[in-house]
Amino acid sequence: METLLRPLITLLFLCLLTFNISVEVSATTLTLYNKCSHSVWPGIQPSAGKPILAGGGFKLPPNKAHTLQLPAGWSGRVWGRHGCSFDATGHGRCATGDCGGALFCNGLGGTPPATLAEITLGNDQDFYDVSLVDGYNLAISITPFRGTGKCSYAGCVSDLNMICPVGLQVKSHDKKRVVACKSACFAFNSPRYCCTGSFGTPQSCKPTAYSRIFKSACPRAYSYAYDDPTSIATCTGGSYLVTFCPHH
Repeated sequence: METLLRPLITLLFLCLLTFNISVEVSATTLTLYNKCSHSVWPGIQPSAGKPILAGGGFKLPPNKAHTLQLPAGWSGRVWGRHGCSFDATGHGRCATGDCGGALFCNGLGGTPPATLAEITLGNDQDFYDVSLVDGYNLAISITPFRGTGKCSYAGCVSDLNMICPVGLQVKSHDKKRVVACKSACFAFNSPRYCCTGSFGTPQSCKPTAYSRIFKSACPRAYSYAYDDPTSIATCTGGSYLVTFCPHH
């Protein structure tokens, strides 16, 4: 009887050990979900000193999701590239959000305009937001789950390309449609719009007609550098879902 029980006990121990390991490894996850009707090529740029995840970019077909494990203390940004074409070596280009003509961004950021999902993991609290400071190309939302605290939704669900002012529009190659909307800073490179120089403080850099258009359409996203602090959300011990085209 003892001989029969020994392998069962060993098996039970291995199962428990495996369970404990999986619990320790799977802490914070970041799931990227493409709800658009077209493929999106997510770009991922870590903050300085943080590891690059998934080579910094990959293709995500419509209605598909991809989950990443986030290392403790990780911070960085995610954006969606679209209208991309790459060869077998991973060289090519994207209509918006391109990162040096490569499938794998490998630490590079996206060329503005691009909607950004930003996240910083902390010991006691995580911070996350959706930013239009670098302009807009795709609607993005961040939804936390399994966390504690306020853990509110953040995002820009509206299609800003539909209401983009003429001076900020980026057109498709055939000039028939707007594929992205520049920030006023990127379009005009003015201290007033970029919150630089004499406009480099929250007191001196105020909303403009352009940032108000962004804020009105997307009240849960940063519309310019010194936007209202309510644009940033917090959560403790959560995991995060970033959705491209959440309005679809």
